[in-house]
Amino acid sequence: MKIDWNRKYTTIAVYTLIVVFLSMIFYFAITKYESLSSIFSTIGYTLRPFILGASLAYLFNFILAFFENEILDKVFSIGIKFKIKRAISLVMTYITVFLFITVFLKFVLPEVANSLSVFLTDFPKITNSAYKTYTNIISGLNMSPEIRDIFDARANEITKKSLDFGTNLMPYFANLFLGIAKSIWNTVLGMIISIYILADKEGFFALCRKFCLAIFPAEITDKIFYVTTLSNNIFGRFIAGKILDSIIIAVLTFIILSITKMPYTILITFIIGVTNIIPFFGPFIGAIPSIILVLLVDPIKAFWLMIIIFFIQQLDGNVIGPKILGDSIGISSFWILFSLLLAGKFFGIVGMIVGVPLFAVIYTLIAELVNSKLRNKGLSTDKEDYR
Repeated sequence: MKIDWNRKYTTIAVYTLIVVFLSMIFYFAITKYESLSSIFSTIGYTLRPFILGASLAYLFNFILAFFENEILDKVFSIGIKFKIKRAISLVMTYITVFLFITVFLKFVLPEVANSLSVFLTDFPKITNSAYKTYTNIISGLNMSPEIRDIFDARANEITKKSLDFGTNLMPYFANLFLGIAKSIWNTVLGMIISIYILADKEGFFALCRKFCLAIFPAEITDKIFYVTTLSNNIFGRFIAGKILDSIIIAVLTFIILSITKMPYTILITFIIGVTNIIPFFGPFIGAIPSIILVLLVDPIKAFWLMIIIFFIQQLDGNVIGPKILGDSIGISSFWILFSLLLAGKFFGIVGMIVGVPLFAVIYTLIAELVNSKLRNKGLSTDKEDYR
């Protein structure tokens, strides 16, 4: 017997089922929060190697594309089979990655750890020396006993907090390295997964396109892939550019600090190089602790370090950065600051790194929508016409 479906009541029934289903999910989310949180934590932990692998594949894809398009295509201009070219590019990509990891583990990380260990060992002596200098300065000033007592109380409080900070710093780094050691297995799995993803990245893209076309109309699918392509272009140029920019700044900083015989050269270079990845606030985040480190040892050199960092950041902001990044973001300084503050508030350091390109994608999509609406109304899309 053929059932005569009524389109109107079928639609009502479908929407009713959706509402009931969503209501049940909301109810269980409220009443079984701890159970659901545990389930999601387990799922997240299980998927962590795959998430890490996809992230590594995205980063390594820049190196892979360089070897495929800039090296092999020019060396073998007559062309070689795609699978052979991909295999050679993969091998060269992971050799490059492992070379960087080896150099970091063999030369950079031990020096950073040694500088940090020396600083923590000398920290009580440095603190006491700073306190004696403060005492000599205060004793030379003509102050009443009441005011001097207030200054002394504040100085003792700062000294105690400084010593507590230095005491707790080593356990913090020990726990940090322990956490990194525990995640080595996930990192190894992530590296293996990234190889599979890069080896057949076109296949994964085709699979996603096939799935979207099966679920959504062609117009929506085209929009999805347009947003994906736009995001990839903005994120790719920004992340690759910032990493390259930070490496150049770290090398330049190391050379200048070595010439000037600055204390804790490797540690300061590492701090400035890593924090430089963060737009706008990165130079300040890296400069403040670096200057304080040297200030505790030698105030004169701390002053010169401040001048050196200012010079390097001016060079980066006006010459190196624009040459590498160009107009990869496409938003003004105000919106960069806005996106940094907003993303940093909710997602911390990670938000400050990805917040700018993410906001640039949203800003571009909204701008395109606004311009499209204006064109449909026969109005100008030039901002200057609305001043």
